[in-house]
Amino acid sequence: MNPEHSEVVATILRLFAERGESDYGGEEVTQLEHALQAAHFAKKSGQPSSLVVASLLHDIGHLLHDLPSDSPEHGIDDRHEELGRKWLAHYFGPDVVEPVRLHVEAKRYLCAVEPTYLAKLSGPSLTSLQLQGGPMSEAEVAEFRSSPFFEQAVLLRRYDEAAKVRGMDVAPIDAYVDDLDAALIPADS
Repeated sequence: MNPEHSEVVATILRLFAERGESDYGGEEVTQLEHALQAAHFAKKSGQPSSLVVASLLHDIGHLLHDLPSDSPEHGIDDRHEELGRKWLAHYFGPDVVEPVRLHVEAKRYLCAVEPTYLAKLSGPSLTSLQLQGGPMSEAEVAEFRSSPFFEQAVLLRRYDEAAKVRGMDVAPIDAYVDDLDAALIPADS
């Protein structure tokens, strides 16, 4: 592993070690459990390292801010997708960064185009949906579909929504070190 890469990977592992046991916004899993389950679903589906990593790190913005986990219940949208995008863009290319940036928009999109998706959202996810703008309008749907990362964002969102299973047996975070390393921007870029 490239020494610069190992620093980034160590920072990610440290963030999860220090903050990953925090509550995942009213769900029955921790931030770490949620991240590992999302990555598990991506890997199990045969996705490339970039989408596995995006799935693992899609909520890293929650680990980077100091807001309480119940902020949505107090009417605060933490904009974790934008905070995550800004941080990740220093280390990863658009194939990781853009699905992370768009995963909230993907939820809004799926709620607009799949009524059954909206009906399956958990209480905390419904609360955050309202803070995030609610289901997309027809114009927003058309714009979202034009994104080059539309399909990856929708896949990530499906993994995200499924990743809320209490006690699910998944690989530990160390199992994703090679995926993280493979998805990092080459040091000479």
